[in-house]
Amino acid sequence: MTTQTNAGSCCSSDGSCGSGTVTDAQGAGVTAVYKVSGMTCGHCEGAVSQEISTLDGVTDVKAVATTGEVTVTSAAPLDEEAVRAAVDEAGYEFVGRA
Repeated sequence: MTTQTNAGSCCSSDGSCGSGTVTDAQGAGVTAVYKVSGMTCGHCEGAVSQEISTLDGVTDVKAVATTGEVTVTSAAPLDEEAVRAAVDEAGYEFVGRA
């Protein structure tokens, strides 16, 4: 797994992409992007964001229904099964890392 230090992008300057995990340049956390299916509106985005935000260490969640992507910032890398469980609890399907 590759961790990049250029916040906001998982791709390096040579155009190769990492694991989808980005470490904030100021050391403020780790950002990961997940795919979730079934989100169709703002309510869906809110339900998924609310459930994921209850996980220990999560500092920010942004779900986008149109892309099915959920960007999660946390103090340390999250357990993927915990993210899956939170998405399931919200009533949606966890696909995996984007």
